Amino acid sequence: MKRTAKTALAIAAVAGLTLGMSACSAPAEEASGPLTVWVMGDSGTNFETLVADSGIEVDVVAIPWDAIDEKLTTAVASGNGPDILQIGLSKLATFAEAGALLPLDSLIADHPDLAPDNFPAGVSGASTAVNGEIVSVPWTSDTRVLFTRTDILAENGIDAPPATWDELRADAKILAARGEGQYGYYIPQWDAPLPIEMTWSMGGEVIDADGNVNFDTPEFQKAVDLYTGLYADGSVPTNSDFDQTQGFISGIAPMLVSGPYLANGVSSAAPELDGKWQASPLPAGDGGSISLFAGSNLGIWHNSDQVDQSLALLDYISQPEQQLAWYKLTGELPTVNAALSDATLNADPNVQVYTAQLATAKVLPIVANWDGVVGTGLLNALNSIVLTGADRTTALDAFFAETKGLSIK
Repeated sequence: MKRTAKTALAIAAVAGLTLGMSACSAPAEEASGPLTVWVMGDSGTNFETLVADSGIEVDVVAIPWDAIDEKLTTAVASGNGPDILQIGLSKLATFAEAGALLPLDSLIADHPDLAPDNFPAGVSGASTAVNGEIVSVPWTSDTRVLFTRTDILAENGIDAPPATWDELRADAKILAARGEGQYGYYIPQWDAPLPIEMTWSMGGEVIDADGNVNFDTPEFQKAVDLYTGLYADGSVPTNSDFDQTQGFISGIAPMLVSGPYLANGVSSAAPELDGKWQASPLPAGDGGSISLFAGSNLGIWHNSDQVDQSLALLDYISQPEQQLAWYKLTGELPTVNAALSDATLNADPNVQVYTAQLATAKVLPIVANWDGVVGTGLLNALNSIVLTGADRTTALDAFFAETKGLSIK
């Protein structure tokens, strides 16, 4: 149940999700009834299973990832949001700046399970706060690693997964030479973080010293050289509907960068390939092997009238046992240190690679509408170069201009 939102909130939300409103405090008296929880994708049933023994009644609403922006706009305008909501890290600033999230700094002091030192340093800082104010707690983590069909690499004289991007490009050319319709590597045309990971690996950043978005750097240009070069070599499929899991299973694209979800998909769909593929660290550049620290947080809606119960559920979900249970249900990695270091979890060689990669991974900058402006603009520029032959300088200059003035502040 929710309190009625202020009229100013609704007007500001409809005007464009730039509320800048002051935080609402928790109500003096808690309401009763089930907590409304928004989870993304198709995880509703799994979430119900996870919290079945929590003693807290929930009403779970599963929302498609591509519908969350519209759902947020409507909820902020009407004041009729959930109690708890799942937030992808790239959406955190958008939600916070819309005034949708309850500040938690003073509240989590009484909830040691939610304390920042229970989580990896890269998760508990920049990825939970906006403008210095904690508005969420970590829930799941995700990173990107290199997956290779080691059997196919060996058949083509490649005795180990590539350790550097230069090695990957060379190996991809060898693998693409197997015949018509065969490729060496796969680049998802929807994957905006990949060229950013390449930039990080080259030793660069996409935020300058003043906190401004800035891709106009030598390191980003090196990343573009790599990205476009893989296409120029004929190593990458150009059809937008290419299925990465099936491409990997079939061997058409025996190398790609993806997350733990790929491993789960391959293991389920093609158990006969056990022992014929592996996960390895992301290839390194001059800056090392730097991957993406992705995942989801949980926040409390700004005018929830069940804040105490919401915090109690967040406590429950943050227990190592529940974090491990969620991994078993979904394959999504924990964020709690005690769960990430669990011996049973790390008995899986792939998980060892994931957790090691997380140690040097970086969170995408917490910039409002990052996906809509930066991510989309970056992909539009790169795809226009590699797929339609657009002039590189013209396309990148337009992207630089489009993102000028964006800031993490």
